[in-house]
Amino acid sequence: MKKKVLLITPPFTQLNTPYPATVYLKGFLNTKKISSFQADLGIDVLIEILSSSGLSQAFSEIMKKGTAQSENSRRIVALQADYIRTITPVIAFLQGKNPTLAHRITQGNYLPEAGRFKETADLEWAFGLSGIADKAKHIATLYLEDLSDLIQECLDPYFGFSRYAERLGRSAYTFESLENALNMPPTFTDTFTLKRLSEIIKSCNPDIVGFSVPFPGNLYSAFRCAQWIKENYPQAITVMGGGFPNTELRSVSDPKVFQYFDFIPLDDGEAPIEHLLQYQLGERPKANLKRTFGLENGQVFYFNGSTDPDYKQSEIGTPDYSDLKLDSYISVLETANPMHRLWSDGRWNKLTMAHGCYWGKCTFCDISLDYIRLYEPITARLLCDRMENLMKETGETGFHFVDEAAPPALMRALALEILNRGLAVTWWTNIRFEKSFTKDLCQLLRASGCIAVSGGLEVASDRLLALIKKGVTVEQVAQVTRNFTESDIMVHAYLMYGFPTQTDQETIDSLEMVRQMFEEGVLQSGFWHQFALTAHSPIGLYPENFQVVPDYPQVVTFACNDLEYKEKSGTIHEKYSFGLKKSLYNFMHGIGLDTPLQDWFEFRTPKTSIPKNYISNSLNKFPFIEMQPSTKIVWLGGNPAEETASKEKKSKTTANTTLRFHTQKENFSLAFSPEQAKWLQEIILMIHPSAPSPLPYQKLKNHYEAAGLSQFELFWYSKPMEKLKEKGLLLCL
Repeated sequence: MKKKVLLITPPFTQLNTPYPATVYLKGFLNTKKISSFQADLGIDVLIEILSSSGLSQAFSEIMKKGTAQSENSRRIVALQADYIRTITPVIAFLQGKNPTLAHRITQGNYLPEAGRFKETADLEWAFGLSGIADKAKHIATLYLEDLSDLIQECLDPYFGFSRYAERLGRSAYTFESLENALNMPPTFTDTFTLKRLSEIIKSCNPDIVGFSVPFPGNLYSAFRCAQWIKENYPQAITVMGGGFPNTELRSVSDPKVFQYFDFIPLDDGEAPIEHLLQYQLGERPKANLKRTFGLENGQVFYFNGSTDPDYKQSEIGTPDYSDLKLDSYISVLETANPMHRLWSDGRWNKLTMAHGCYWGKCTFCDISLDYIRLYEPITARLLCDRMENLMKETGETGFHFVDEAAPPALMRALALEILNRGLAVTWWTNIRFEKSFTKDLCQLLRASGCIAVSGGLEVASDRLLALIKKGVTVEQVAQVTRNFTESDIMVHAYLMYGFPTQTDQETIDSLEMVRQMFEEGVLQSGFWHQFALTAHSPIGLYPENFQVVPDYPQVVTFACNDLEYKEKSGTIHEKYSFGLKKSLYNFMHGIGLDTPLQDWFEFRTPKTSIPKNYISNSLNKFPFIEMQPSTKIVWLGGNPAEETASKEKKSKTTANTTLRFHTQKENFSLAFSPEQAKWLQEIILMIHPSAPSPLPYQKLKNHYEAAGLSQFELFWYSKPMEKLKEKGLLLCL
């Protein structure tokens, strides 16, 4: 194919790393020899605004319009020379190009300070006396947030670093509000966006321009860009895909939407975009497109006549970050919490272990949609191949696996493959708090470079977890988080309040569960969000089973996913929002763990019914783990050195062999019979991660008996072997 494709992420998603959708699609197009170019307009535009020339333009417009009304904005405008003078070196510092500036930033009297600095905690407490780089990054982040507040108040009410005009995309049942915004003159931010878009279009002259719109905060900019393309390059086909269309636009029917976008494909984008290219070349009739909305005789039509299957995950190629300005991304630090910062600090290569969710039962989740419903993992070997390719391309060794929930068995296989190849990588991902995450498995994951996991604790109530069909209990979550934490892997919990039928008592009890988990040190981070009823979840599809009454809109011609609803119980969940979030923020920083729960709220709340030692008691339980024949046996230490000695007991001399083991942290010695020591020295080489494949328990036992040794179980559970298990001999289910 000779057609050229331009893939765009419109403003704004993340400051520190590219959103992966266009990266995935470009990797797929490479496998088809299709020429493509990608751009992240978000970072391009932000870096242009946050420059000396960009700020000069901003201050000039503010002074001309006289829009600086608040005391905070007037202060920033009064200090405009300081902002213009410091913005370029600060951005360079946050890009990792100017590290010595940290000293000037932390010493004070370098950066101007406005409203955001009034909210700061004790920085010495948060970062210590030696955490200069992190402290400076936090101060620089506050400095940028002051500028964001100024732009939002005085120039562009839609502005925000991680989202833009988000409210226009939320619950937009009709296209009217978005259309009205598009009929207004371009905003301050639009002028930068369209200028950069013009430069990109002129340089690559694409036939198809595809916009990835993952969130409501990308929607307005995508339409504004498509509007400009239709006015200036009408011959180009415009396409919109991504998370927002996949969830919100599954019933779009307003023809006016297609004055901006020619086509809107749903779900996996690889086959649909290939079909659109074939259609433009005259090689495929319009009727045989795949899962794609478009116009037919002036009416919206869903074209899905293709009989071609979707591509398997092993066929879509390695994500491709070329064209993106990777050195432009900036790391910001909003909080001192080490887990919370992973979303905004550092540049992570994005990969996926498995398409969809292997669990697929949670009642609040859009499990009826293909991107979650269709589960398809890829092999650990292929994952590592892609990791190695990305490290060569980007120079980065950090990976964020963006799975709905990474499968434990595949995580184990990936860890073994990473260790087998000797890759020095750092990675984190999203999980379910499965009982499969034993302490041994967690230690294996840590050895391979896993530093953090995030997972859904949701409503920390066993009754509600059962109603959600989460498949876990609070006790199980506590035990799994302990296994991760004791293996030096940080844990972030997604928390939910306002789930249908949740009572005031359960809300307070849920907070108490969370408090105790922070108190016991098994959680490092968390985030509360209020339950949202979505149209494609089991609750949205069968609301009567959950005692909710959806308020379905009378007219839906554009977006429809989040639904208004009434709960039959009449409980007002919103009132808990501030207290839950305030308490959690403090818990994450080790503050207020002894504060009575009532003190976090400005209204009377029930007393918790959870015993003070509930989580502590849960952590004192160690579930019995039955050895399976397939359990993988792995030794993380080095080869033992042999030292033979004789031991005399009751006039009898017994020959023992002492093996001296070396791990990363310590050395220790264990005594075995000469025969057992010889066998163990041989087997150590077979169970090290560098061996071709991990040895399962049954083969280990067979190998022991084939060596002429007897009573394997007595040997396996002997004191020396139990000691070896404590020091790095792992049993991974």
